[in-house]
Amino acid sequence: MSSTTSPFPARIELTGEGLVLRDWTEADLSAMPDLFDHADIAHWTPIVTPFDEEAARTRLDKARRLREEGSTILLAITVDGGAPLGEVMLRRAPEGTELGYAVGPAHRGHGLAARAVRLMAAYAFEELGAEQVILELEADNAASVGAATRAGFSLLDVPLIEGEEKGRPYVLQTWGLDRP
Repeated sequence: MSSTTSPFPARIELTGEGLVLRDWTEADLSAMPDLFDHADIAHWTPIVTPFDEEAARTRLDKARRLREEGSTILLAITVDGGAPLGEVMLRRAPEGTELGYAVGPAHRGHGLAARAVRLMAAYAFEELGAEQVILELEADNAASVGAATRAGFSLLDVPLIEGEEKGRPYVLQTWGLDRP
């Protein structure tokens, strides 16, 4: 974290869009594998696979470390502050304020990703002073492209991002949402 980047609060809870985005807790460790140990999450995201309770502990520890460093926030997506249904991420990166998300397969089809992204984007605009937030998505990931569109993002005219992760090449498009 640079000296000009303010740290994130030790605790964050965002409410709106019919959701409560909250910090991950020790009590969530047993629920995380049901959310993240799926082929599509392994395919489309950098989340490790297989995702078991050990991976959950590692992710929780990493979330806390990244928060302390001031680079990234990982929050559980809930409807009432209780059981986690997925995750939304905000990362301060050289290319901008980036958001990301993953929703457990059992909880899809309810607009959770789009609503969580809108709520996290509002936080980025209001609390962090971001002028724009971005999503980096593979064009073939129809569910994520749909969530981005429903959240108000539009495809930006910037170079594609090519790379490889978990032995699989990828090409990412950048989607953006400007401060209202």
